[in-house]
Amino acid sequence: MSPNALIPSHRKPRRSASSRALRAGVTGGFLTLAVTGAAVPANAADKPVAETQELPTITTALTVDLAESADATQQVAEVYERQAAQDKAASTAAKAAKKDKAEAEQKAAEAKKKAAEAKKKAAEALETRASRSADRTDLTGGGSADSGSDASTPSTGATGSTATLLSFLRAQVGKAYVMGATGPSAYDCSGLTQAAFRQIGIELPRVSQSQSTAGTQVGLSNLQVGDILYWGGAGSAYHVGVYVGNGNFIGAQNSSTGVVERPLSYDMPTGAVRVL
Repeated sequence: MSPNALIPSHRKPRRSASSRALRAGVTGGFLTLAVTGAAVPANAADKPVAETQELPTITTALTVDLAESADATQQVAEVYERQAAQDKAASTAAKAAKKDKAEAEQKAAEAKKKAAEAKKKAAEALETRASRSADRTDLTGGGSADSGSDASTPSTGATGSTATLLSFLRAQVGKAYVMGATGPSAYDCSGLTQAAFRQIGIELPRVSQSQSTAGTQVGLSNLQVGDILYWGGAGSAYHVGVYVGNGNFIGAQNSSTGVVERPLSYDMPTGAVRVL
């Protein structure tokens, strides 16, 4: 018998060794770990433990998922960016439209105002024309001022040479105005007055400038039948006519009207001279 056969061992029994394996994988985008162990016999305690670990790997599927997620994020960002640009453009267009509308309304109001003013002026012009037309009628209501008929002309009480002068002048009413004409079918202003006064033996200068100084200057408030009326300055008159009483005068006015009888208010003369 061995001397050591009865001596108990003081060594603690070793626990069963285990062999563990660590595995890792990716499932559905999450990292999973699994630990597996297997019991080994006690007599294998002195053997080294073999452990294996598998590190996570990035698979092709994960790469695709990440890329698709990045693309989706980029697309959403682009959508928001386009929407923001569209909203800004719409806001700018709305402001511009509002401004254009305000300007159009202002222009319409101005045009309406101008049209009203033009209408008012036209009405005033018609009223003035009607007033002048009324002034052309005989101041005593005896007939038209343009009429050459003695029956329709109020009596002035003229006699002698003055009556002859008036009779001749009224007989010329309605005849044509022609520059430089002295009758008998047409006259200019000074040609008519010269021909009229020649009927009573008074020879006047040929032109209106000279006729405006041919006699004694008289005031327009002190006119008598037969006084020569002039328009413009004395000695530089541009038109002449003859006062025939009742506030009227006869003269060869212009190529449009010819020889007419008109009230003084139609075209107030500047002055007058008396030769009778």
